[in-house]
Amino acid sequence: MMLFAPSPQLTTSIPHDERFLRHIEKGWELDLTSFVQNGVPKILFALLLAFIFQTTVNFLVKRLNKRADHMVGNAQRAGQLRTIAAILRATSYGVVGFYLLTQILAALGVSLGPFIAGASVIGLGISFGAQSIFKDMLTGIFILIENQYSVGDVIKIAGLTGTVEDLTLRVTKLRDADGTVHIVPNSQITTVSNLSRDFAVGTLNISVDVREDPDRVMTVLKALAAQVRSDEAFKDIVISDPNILGVDKISGYEVVYPINVRVMVNQRDGVMRELRRRVLLAFNKEKIAFGSSNSTLIVQSPDHSSAPTSLELNPSPNPTPSK
Repeated sequence: MMLFAPSPQLTTSIPHDERFLRHIEKGWELDLTSFVQNGVPKILFALLLAFIFQTTVNFLVKRLNKRADHMVGNAQRAGQLRTIAAILRATSYGVVGFYLLTQILAALGVSLGPFIAGASVIGLGISFGAQSIFKDMLTGIFILIENQYSVGDVIKIAGLTGTVEDLTLRVTKLRDADGTVHIVPNSQITTVSNLSRDFAVGTLNISVDVREDPDRVMTVLKALAAQVRSDEAFKDIVISDPNILGVDKISGYEVVYPINVRVMVNQRDGVMRELRRRVLLAFNKEKIAFGSSNSTLIVQSPDHSSAPTSLELNPSPNPTPSK
């Protein structure tokens, strides 16, 4: 039986490999010891801070939701508060997640320089490419927080007037009287005119003939305005006595008498229609003539029985003499 002697190269490589493995094992032990001594406390401290921050945010979110639940008579404002709570919760999750990621990477010994530089470059590019989106969202947050308007309000924004159908952080959807839906980015809203806050004022300008007695006209207008105020269908809508201002304008054969009525929000059109109807009935009953804005003079024609039976129209400039 023949035995092969080990190669001198193989015998010399075994101690070298053992030293290499021992070096790796010793390096892992040092890294693990350093991680336990330094990295683990950093991670635990970061988790503690994240827990405190998220607990505070959750407390605020619960307060907002509880306040929204108590707003039974104001569903729009309750929806706005719930929207703010959802935005606050989602933002806190993003902030906490990013903070924990950076702390864990730092505890593991990963260099954060390239990571932060790359994130800064990406953020800079996004900020240049989507500044309007960030501006829309920032404006939308202030609209919700300050309660500038709600869903269902009639407002004027960006030169448009309509009813708010939807409100998000980025856009506001308006529907005008023609049924057209306008989608307005929140960043284009610089001035808000809310026509649905507290009360609305309706003004009806009554045009009366200049020859009518103004005191009599005022008496009739006050009577019919008081009837509307005391009507069963409008007594809860008209919140104050109508104001008859008197003679406001004289133009030709026209005298304008304005009537101001303070009504509940979004209830002005119905009251104005009823006022117009009652003005027509009252003026017809009292024989009061409406005014005319033009200066055309209408003359009643005389009795046609006395008129000549025939008229010569467009006579010839050079009549032919009879022979």
